[in-house]
Order: sequence, then C-alpha cells, then structure tokens
Amino acid sequence: MVFIPHLSDRTLSHDIGSVILGFGVDPALQTNFFNEFQLGESFDGVSQVHGFHNGSKAFLFQDTSRSIKASPDVAERVLQKLRNKQEFTILVTLKQEWLNSGVILSIHHADQRFLELESSGHRNEIRLHYRTKSQQAHTEVFPYILADNQWHKVSIAVSASHVILHVDCNRIYERIVETPSMNMPGDATVWLGQRNNAHGSFKGIMQDVQLLVMPQGFISQCPDLNRTCPTCNDFHGLVQKIMELQDILAKTSAKLSRAEEKMNSLDQCYCERTCNAKGNVYRAFESWTDGCKNCTCMNGTVQCETLICPPLQCAPDSVLAYVSEACCKECQPMCIFSGRVYLDEERQAMFTSSGVCLLHECRDRTMRRITYPSCPELNCAPSQQITLGNSCCKVCKGYDFCADGHHCMDHSECMNLEAGACCSCKDGFRALREDNAYCEDIDECAEGRHYCRENTMCVNTAGSFLCICITGYIRIDDYSCTVETRKDKNQEAYSVGTLAKYEKLDHFDCPKNY
Repeated sequence: MVFIPHLSDRTLSHDIGSVILGFGVDPALQTNFFNEFQLGESFDGVSQVHGFHNGSKAFLFQDTSRSIKASPDVAERVLQKLRNKQEFTILVTLKQEWLNSGVILSIHHADQRFLELESSGHRNEIRLHYRTKSQQAHTEVFPYILADNQWHKVSIAVSASHVILHVDCNRIYERIVETPSMNMPGDATVWLGQRNNAHGSFKGIMQDVQLLVMPQGFISQCPDLNRTCPTCNDFHGLVQKIMELQDILAKTSAKLSRAEEKMNSLDQCYCERTCNAKGNVYRAFESWTDGCKNCTCMNGTVQCETLICPPLQCAPDSVLAYVSEACCKECQPMCIFSGRVYLDEERQAMFTSSGVCLLHECRDRTMRRITYPSCPELNCAPSQQITLGNSCCKVCKGYDFCADGHHCMDHSECMNLEAGACCSCKDGFRALREDNAYCEDIDECAEGRHYCRENTMCVNTAGSFLCICITGYIRIDDYSCTVETRKDKNQEAYSVGTLAKYEKLDHFDCPKNY
C-alpha cells in the first residue's frame, strides 16, 4: 500500500507541470518555428539536411540572399503566446559555420527589437536583445565560444528578471537583469535565421528551434537537468573526489613548507629589477624607442608613451612620407607626373591608344620611362585578371600581395585587397598612424570596454583583459566572482602551480625580472 499525502492546488499544479516537462510539452505553450514557417516548401536559401538526431527536421541556412519571414497569421500566433508574458524559454540545436555572426530568432518592429537571440562567432558571444519595462533597448551579452562546425544545444530561459543560459546541457550563466517587456505591437514581424532581408543572416544548420512559454523550458531539451538528488554512483564519486583532495592538500602543505624555507633565504639577496622587451634586457631607468613608443624601464615594468613626431618643413622638391622601420614621416625626394606625386622607386603604368603599356619610375626627382621584362603567363581566365596601376603585367584575382613584402609592424598584420595590400590592427589594438602600420594596445579596463561583472577587478593585458576576483571572493566564470565560503582556520588553500615554481629552486638565483 502506498501512502499519498494531501497536495494543495499549488503543489499539484507544480507537480503536473513537472510531469508535462518529463513526458512532453503542452502544445498550447509551445511554438515549433520550423512547423510554423513550413521551411523547405516556400523559402529560397534553405534546404533540408541531416540533423543532430532523426526526431525532427534540420535545415541548412545557406550563405545566399533569403527572406525567412513569418506570415501575418503565424506572426500573430507567436505574438499572442508571448504578449505580456514574463516567463519563456528559447531552444535551438545548431551547428554554425566558421566565424558565423547571425540571428537565430528575431521579433522586432522597425528598429525596435522586442526579442532577438544572436550568435556572434566574430566576438565569441551569445547575445539576447529585448526591450525593458521602461521601453529601453537592452542587450545582455554572454561571452562564450560556440565551436564552429560542431553541434550545440542552446537554451536561454527568462523568468521575470532571472536569465539562465545553458549550452550542451551545462549551465553557463545565471544572471539578474532588467525585466523584459513583452508588450509587442500587432504589426511586429517574426524572422528566422536573420534580422531582416539585409542584416544578421545566420550561416549553418538549425534544428528544433522552439519557444516555450514557461520557466525552466531547458528541461525539455536536457531531461537530466531535472534531477535534484544524487544517485549512488554520484555519491561514491563525491567520496572518491574528497579523498583525492585530502591527499592533494597534504602534499601541498609539505611543498609550501619547503618553499617558505627557500624564500626566507632569498630575502637576504638584493637584485636589481630589470625589464625584458622583445628579447632585450633593459636596466632600471634605461630608455629606448620601440616603434611609435618611447619606453623606460621603471621598477621592473616597461612604461611606454606614444612618440610625438616633430613638425618638419620640406624643400619644394620633397614631400613628407613614411620610410621603412621609422614611425614618423621624413622629407623624401618626389616626382610630379600627370598631376600626381610619386616617391623614389614608385612606378606608374600608362597605356597608349593602341594598347601599348608604358612604364615610368620616379628616379632622382624625374619620372623616367623604363623597360620591363615579359609578363608571366597567367593560369586564370581573362575575366579573373586584374590590371595594376604600377605594373604592365596583370595578376589573377586572389593574388598574395602581402607575400611580396609589406611595412606592417607592431601589432599590425598585412591584409590582401583586390589590387594591393594594406595594414590592419590586430584585435584589441588601435592604430597609431593613419596607415595602420603601427598599433597600440587598447586599455579595455580604462575605457570601459570589458565584461568584468560584480566582485571583480579589470586588469588590462596585451590585446585583451582579465577579470581578477576581489579579495574574499572566488571565481564563478571568467567574468564574475562570488563570496568565498568561510573555511576552518586550521585549513589553508594554496596554488599548486605557485608552489611547484619554488620547489624546483636548489640554489638562490635572482627571480625573473631581477
């Protein structure tokens, strides 16, 4: 005989909801966008392919022009389910192409995005766009790398001001945000795989794109997340892990004791703090020029300031121009030809009315006609050949101009264009010159261009930044920290990596940078 206790209406409603989640979702609370849009029948740029599983259809969103927009009737059904709701979940199984930056689902009117889920492969982010109750546009950014050309299950659940992001059934972020407003106008449009006809096109495969008007809808995608109690296997695993941690703690304490003895001896040494920059060692207060920076070694740290170029007055037959491996412009001899200024060794090709090419080169302030060797035979069609302004010979499209040599220096990289090459600053750096040949690090911390959240301190690094936990807090993820649980005063936690460094000391030398 099984005893069943009395259940209140509230408890019974919750349990029934759990049963629904365990065995399927109430159709009245669910929207399957593939079924609503009837993909593959009336939309160009989309084709059915094999998905992550065979339980439902999967579609490839091709890198072509397309317009996957819901009909007014479909849009109204979706809006009716969402309107004035505070709890909902967006689910999708996807495999995005390399460096994809596209919209998975968008509900908007004009430039007002009421609900939009976006994956950015360029910045390695998942973004949720919506409007708050005060009708202000808001974007919640979740820094996360979705591996390209790999299947992922993604869900984002909203319950009033509580947002949870799951990727592959793992809870990645849980945040308190401004409460979204689902007060959407009747003429709002619903798009799948793009924001509109011109922007935000998703490239890759999607399957099971669904909207569930309920909290914790991710359980329908990952049923195992509904477990609340550990199994026997889980319990045995926890016991084994505790025994391993106790062993590590004992070994770590012994290493710390030996390291402290060696550090006490090192305190008796005096070492001058030096700086290491690009393989060179500089003594304290020593200065040097590094590209477009004047640098000085100060207390073991390299401190640099942007180089200020002096004003120059050039002779009438000279012009200010950049020279190789120098930051500032210098006066250089020039030629004037057909109303244009040319520097020494710069060339200009001109064609006569009969199609004969005449090649000129600037030498000793005069444009002189020069002969050129016969042009190599090209292995591309005439329609794929490009005429260059400084050569009588054509090249094929896709030619590697950077391989011929370039002037891109610190934190800058060469990029091929259709008829030449240019310099471009690497991610996390900005240009020091208008030609992008020299670039400097962007201090994301000082400029507020970082993702460090509560209880952290932003620390700038070359091309990026780090979020360091404030004393008394421990890390949740790369960008957030929480209050550290108080431990027994007789137990201490130490960094194994730090102790390993001291363990290897068998004689007393100066540490690095001393």
